[in-house]
Amino acid sequence: MNTPNKLTLLRAAMIPALLAVLYAGFPGSRYAAMAIFILASLTDYADGYIARRRGLVTDFGKFMDPLADKALVIAAMLWFVETGAMPAWAALIVIAREFAVTSLRLLAAASGRVIAAALLGKAKTACTMLCLTVMFIGLPAWANMACAAVITAATVLSGIELFVKNRDVMRDINGGK
Repeated sequence: MNTPNKLTLLRAAMIPALLAVLYAGFPGSRYAAMAIFILASLTDYADGYIARRRGLVTDFGKFMDPLADKALVIAAMLWFVETGAMPAWAALIVIAREFAVTSLRLLAAASGRVIAAALLGKAKTACTMLCLTVMFIGLPAWANMACAAVITAATVLSGIELFVKNRDVMRDINGGK
């Protein structure tokens, strides 16, 4: 197994560790969780960088990398919802967008087309991971709400961009209408 795929699996394995630390609730657990989250987020950057630079892009990586990213972000967001640091509607918008984008990619793949991540999608991922990292510090309610608003706005804008750029996929499955 190549290095990027190992990093993706490491990121996926860090999700239960993140949740275990958060729910353990020991003194400093938020900071330990933040460290795990940062490390997991950095593996996302590293595996993408290594895969592109060394030409190690694999079908496994194309599938597992976004899945690990989504699971990491959703796990953190749901914990923030549970603790009252993030409104549920913000998490729901992110989750709904991920389902919609994944569905669009599956429809495109069925016709032999690959929809790559767009610039706004990459910016959304970076923005989301940065905002969630900041939220681990234990901010006042207004700052958490600002982070949730930034995450939501980036999520909606990147989703719109992806669907507009790939509207032909939807048109093709509707018989050209």
